Amino acid sequence: MSKSSTNTAAVPEAKSALDRFKFEVANELGVPLTDGYNGNLTSKQNGSVGGYMVRKMIEAQEKQMSQGSQISQGTQMSQGTGSNMQ
Repeated sequence: MSKSSTNTAAVPEAKSALDRFKFEVANELGVPLTDGYNGNLTSKQNGSVGGYMVRKMIEAQEKQMSQGSQISQGTQMSQGTGSNMQ
C-alpha cells in the first residue's frame, strides 16, 4: 500500500516563496538545512524551523491586520462614523 503525501500547499503559487522562507529561517537558527533529503537533522531542529516559521507568519499577519484596522478606523473618523464622534 503506498502512502500519498498530504503535504500540499493551499496556494500552489506560494510554494517557492515558502521554500525560500524555510531556508531563511533555518539559516537564522543555524540549522544546516539542505535542498533534498535532510534525514540527518533531528526532530528538534526540524521542529524549530517550522515553529519559527509559524511564529513569523503570525506576527506578519497580526501587523497587517492592525495596520488595516488603523486605516479603516481613520476612514471612519474622517467620515464622521467613529465611535467617539458626537
